[in-house]
Amino acid sequence: MCGFSGFISTKLNSSYSCAINTMTATLLHRGPDSYGSWNDKDLGIYLGHRRLSIHDLTSEGNQPMISPSGRYVLIYNGESYNFLNLRLKLKKKKNAINLKGNSDTEVLLAMIECYGLEDTLNQLIGMFAFALWDRKLKKLHLVRDRMGEKPLYYGWQGNSFLFGSELKALRVHPDWKGGLDRSAIAQLLRYNYIPAPQTIHLDIYKLEPGGMITMSYMDGHWDEKNISWWSIKQSTQQEIENPFIGSGVDAVDELEKILKKVLSEQQLADVPVGAFLSGGVDSSTVVSLLQSVSSVPVQTFTMGSTNRDYDESASAREIAERLGTKHTERMVRPEDAMRVITDLPSIYDEPFADVSQIPTLLVSRLAKQKVTVALSGDGGDEIFGGYNRYVVAPRLYSWLKGKPLFLRRLAQSMILSISPKLWDRLAFSSNRQQGEKFHKAAALLDAKSEWEIYSRLVRIWNGSVPVLGVDLTESIQQHPYWDKSSTFSERMMLVDSATYLPDDILVKVDRAAMSTSLETRIPLLDHRVVTFAQSLPLEMKIHQGKTKWILRNLLDRYLPRTLMDQPKSGFGIPLHEWLRGPLREWAEELLSLDRLKQEAIFDPLPIRQKWEEHLSGRFNHQNLLWGVLMFQVWLEENHG
Repeated sequence: MCGFSGFISTKLNSSYSCAINTMTATLLHRGPDSYGSWNDKDLGIYLGHRRLSIHDLTSEGNQPMISPSGRYVLIYNGESYNFLNLRLKLKKKKNAINLKGNSDTEVLLAMIECYGLEDTLNQLIGMFAFALWDRKLKKLHLVRDRMGEKPLYYGWQGNSFLFGSELKALRVHPDWKGGLDRSAIAQLLRYNYIPAPQTIHLDIYKLEPGGMITMSYMDGHWDEKNISWWSIKQSTQQEIENPFIGSGVDAVDELEKILKKVLSEQQLADVPVGAFLSGGVDSSTVVSLLQSVSSVPVQTFTMGSTNRDYDESASAREIAERLGTKHTERMVRPEDAMRVITDLPSIYDEPFADVSQIPTLLVSRLAKQKVTVALSGDGGDEIFGGYNRYVVAPRLYSWLKGKPLFLRRLAQSMILSISPKLWDRLAFSSNRQQGEKFHKAAALLDAKSEWEIYSRLVRIWNGSVPVLGVDLTESIQQHPYWDKSSTFSERMMLVDSATYLPDDILVKVDRAAMSTSLETRIPLLDHRVVTFAQSLPLEMKIHQGKTKWILRNLLDRYLPRTLMDQPKSGFGIPLHEWLRGPLREWAEELLSLDRLKQEAIFDPLPIRQKWEEHLSGRFNHQNLLWGVLMFQVWLEENHG
């Protein structure tokens, strides 16, 4: 795993040779093992790379790498899991290219030279983002993997087209202007992340999953073309047209076969490999199958919590013991959170407010003490139907359709008139935060369509967002992937896979892990697993109200069901309590009325109201407040 940066300058300047070094130096954490740069000053092309050595630890794997013919120059961040098979294919080819080293980067370049970029991408299995300069055709290609596991940012700033693995590399270029995109701030409050292609900065964008930008030099100027070389929507439609035919047992057999192959490939590295184990279905499935194909005990890592409602360490420990892994765990305390909060703006580069970023960062630091690569169970919820909304939302909409709107609004007002805290007492339920769930459900009672239900469920801040100068009201434009060609549940899964998964989940894991020079691999997002899941009928994912049916049945072959039929929280923390306790003084300073007025970014009154309601204990506004707090911390670091 690595990091890269680069730029095209339309105004030649001798200082730019130093600029590429400065840009790439900001990515040291992504690649501490070696550094390289390359340029064509006549055309104003500059490429820089930092390497984290995973395959072929020698200098033969260093980048930027030039193809044997000299035509292509590559800077690459990622892993090609089938590079050994591609290497054999290249060796069998007539007039085979002589490969000097054993890195996947060299194989990728040779494949492009032999088969062209498009054909190579279709054959490539892995996670990646890269920049490829074609010296013959004078074209720069920026490419991102199918599911969006690896990041790539780009955009024009003055006379330069900048790109790189993280925003921090772009910010140190001499032509950088930056500037806040207020609509992106509003999106942050909506979702606690900034959806692609937007970033926090004006005119700077995220390359979307399966995307390719091609910059072509013609007649003294650069033309830009943006295409999708792979689309999860198109892939889903293709698999629906060619559905899996077989029984439930057949499906579980096939998934087990695919995952064992994937994990056999993903465990390969010239450095130590381990796995995150939260105790949930997804990570337990990954670890179970990984241990089954491994000749030695797998090293597993988990974070527990001193709050028993959020602690799954005992469950993870028991799973590790049954599977025979070499397990390491650590408890998260409020002081741990306080220590890492100041690191978050630098790690995530733009405001990012998924609360689980803190335990994810801590478990990454824990794992890095013993391994260089860690496998994660992320992606199972979106691909195999794991979120509760996939079950609850269709049932709710079916019930709502037959009820008059005035009755629904009456029921809504009655439920919302009782605080979540009081509902917790009245419900006599052992489920955590039952009153909050009642309030969230009540907010949906006046919805008029399936899209409206879904859009409200995934939003953090409903209603008008308190960002000054932005009109982002209740009406949210329907996502282009939302159509009537599938069920309500399947549409939610598809849109989540195209938005929440790459822009929140994968950002959270990549930045947290790479900040400590740890590579993460995500087996459930291998495109062979994804396309197989897309071919399955919905009842093999959600069966009789139970989510992730096929994964649970696969896991039954390795672990007792009693271990898995327990409430799960993943790597969670009791942030709502910490904000009223050890983090209160820190939050109060960031949310002070005077400060909010002076910054003139937010409307202070709604924010202060939410803060005071949260402190009262009657409401839990941790997610609303965390988005504002993460912006405030980011603003303080980046704009003084």
